[in-house]
Amino acid sequence: MMNKSVYSLVLADEVVEAIDRMAYSMNTSRSNLINQILAERVSLMTPEMRMRQIFSEIEQLMDQRFLFIDQPSDSMIAIKSPVRYKYRPTLRYSLELSRDMQGRVGRLKVAFRTKSEQLTAAAEGFFELWLAVENKNLGKVFPDGVPAQAENGRYTRDFYSPLAERLSDNQIANAVAGYIRLMDSCIQTYFDGLTDGTDRSAEIGAEYAAYVKTVTAVI
Repeated sequence: MMNKSVYSLVLADEVVEAIDRMAYSMNTSRSNLINQILAERVSLMTPEMRMRQIFSEIEQLMDQRFLFIDQPSDSMIAIKSPVRYKYRPTLRYSLELSRDMQGRVGRLKVAFRTKSEQLTAAAEGFFELWLAVENKNLGKVFPDGVPAQAENGRYTRDFYSPLAERLSDNQIANAVAGYIRLMDSCIQTYFDGLTDGTDRSAEIGAEYAAYVKTVTAVI
């Protein structure tokens, strides 16, 4: 992780104005943008640059059903996915990466954008099932429970890796993208079951168990 210190720079007013406009368009600060520009000039990789690279790789790994929303910040990306259901709901995934990538790699927040009480209740049913499935399959890794919360129709999940400091951008991107694709597929399976009146819990559990066997880095 890069340490930061305060330095004084003498810059032309026109340069500062241009930097401020660019920083505003990128939803970042003047200092952060200048730091990134200088880092690129001297071929240094900043945490922001690494996060953008990981986000770019995640985007390439997702299929056409996922829509990437304008990036809220250097450390966060938002993704939308439609769900086949009578209310035509949209699911939103918000991923925030950690700057140092050591221990906790990032945090994923998942929620439906709806005001329907019935859909919210259905979402809570899935997220409670998902938490139970995660705890069942990852009990040896997280004996005190998976670092996740299911409440108010939302799901929050932290990603950890004991080897985070040695993970490549590609490893992190593949692991996170794989988790999102899995969850999205299981959500659709769950709502298909609601539509036809069948319990898909066993199917979802089997799909998660198969996924766990392929995980090598971030979980």
